[in-house]
Amino acid sequence: MFFKRIWFPKYPYQQIYSYSPNIPTEAKAEVKNTIGGEFGQGNTAFSWLCRGNSVLTLFTWMLLYLRSQVADFANEGMGEVSGSLPLGPVLDFNTMKHFLLLLVLPYFLYAQEIAPSAERIRKHVDYLASDRMQGRGTGSRENERAARYIIKEFKKLDLLPLGTYGYRQPFTARVRRVVVPDSLRRANNILGFLDNGAAYTIVIGAHFDHLGLGRQGSSKAPNPEGEIHNGADDNASGVAGLLELARYYSQNNLREPYNFLFIAFGAEELGLQGSRYFVNNPTLPLEKINFMTNMDMIGRYNPARGVGIGGYGTSDAWPEVFREVQGEVKFFTDRAGSGGSDHGSFYAKGIPVLFFHTGGHDDYHTPTDDPDKIDTQAEAGILAIQIKLIEKAMRLPKLNFTEVK
Repeated sequence: MFFKRIWFPKYPYQQIYSYSPNIPTEAKAEVKNTIGGEFGQGNTAFSWLCRGNSVLTLFTWMLLYLRSQVADFANEGMGEVSGSLPLGPVLDFNTMKHFLLLLVLPYFLYAQEIAPSAERIRKHVDYLASDRMQGRGTGSRENERAARYIIKEFKKLDLLPLGTYGYRQPFTARVRRVVVPDSLRRANNILGFLDNGAAYTIVIGAHFDHLGLGRQGSSKAPNPEGEIHNGADDNASGVAGLLELARYYSQNNLREPYNFLFIAFGAEELGLQGSRYFVNNPTLPLEKINFMTNMDMIGRYNPARGVGIGGYGTSDAWPEVFREVQGEVKFFTDRAGSGGSDHGSFYAKGIPVLFFHTGGHDDYHTPTDDPDKIDTQAEAGILAIQIKLIEKAMRLPKLNFTEVK
C-alpha cells in the first residue's frame, strides 16, 4: 500500500508514481511538492495518507499531539483546543509539513542509497572486467580473485553462506571445446543467503567467469590465444546486477515473504557447468525454490530494442506479474525458458525462470568487450524493473511451473 512506500520506501522517490497508480493526482502533486521543498497550500496528501490505515493514523495523531504540546508550551495554554481529534491543530499546517518533511526525508535518502546505483554498478564492472583480471577464465588465479571479491561483498551485506564450504560450492569443470593440457579445472559457485524465515526462496543468479586469455574456446576473435577477453558485458554486468540486488534486499529493513539465494555461477562459459552442478547438488531443496531470475549480458542497452526478458511462458502467473509494470527502460518478453545461460538449468528442473538480456553485439566473446562500453544508467533501470517484477511476484503464492511448448 502507498503509506508503506512513503514511510518505509523500497524504491527511489521517482518510482513511487508508476508503482502506485491509484494515488489521487492531487495527492501525488502535494507529496511531490513537499519532498521537493516547495510546500503547497493544502493538506490533501496528508489527509489522503491518513485515510484507512490505523498505523499511519496513530502516527498522525502522535504528530498532532506533539504539535499541540509545542503550542501549549509556547502559548502557556492560551490557545483553544478544537477539531475532531482529541487534540486539535494549533500550529499552521505549513509548519507541520516542514516538521513532517524532517521525519520523512531520512527514509527517502536511505531508499536512494540502497536502490540500484549506476555508480556502484560502474565500480563492480570496472574491477571485474579490468585487464588486471585477465578475463576471469575458469581455473585461473584471476577467476579466484573474482570469487573472493563476490564473497567480500556478500559478507558486507551480512548474507549467510550457503555453499558446501562457507560461501563456496566447489566443483571440477571440464574444458571440452578445445584441446588443452589442463582440461580439468577447479571452479566454484558462490552462494549468499538472505533468510527471512519464509517457506520458499527466490534465486537470483549471474555467472562470473569469462574466457580468460582465449585458451578455453568460444572466442570470436580470429587469433584469440593470449588476448585478454575482459567480459565487461559478459558477464561483469550481470554480477554487478547480482550484487546490487543483494544489497537492495538485504538492506531495506523489511522481512520479505520469501527468502533470497544469490548465486554467482562458475564455469558458465564452459557449458553452464556451475548452474548444472548446483541443481544436481543443491544446498537448498529445489522444491523450496519459488522461481529463479538470471542476468547475463545486461550492460549494452539499445533503446530501439529494449531489454529482453525470457521465461514469460514458464509460469501461468507471469502475465499477471508483468501487467502494468513499466520503467525507465523499454522491455519485451519471450516465452522460452531454456537457452544458453544458467536459467536453463533451473528450467530443466521444473522451476519458473526469468532471463534478463540486452542482446548480442559485435564485441560478444571478443577482446573488445570492455568496461567503457557498459551503460550503467540503463542497467540500473533494468534492475529497477526486475525489482518491480519480484515485488509483484512476492504477493502471490508459490508460482506454478509450466513447460513451454
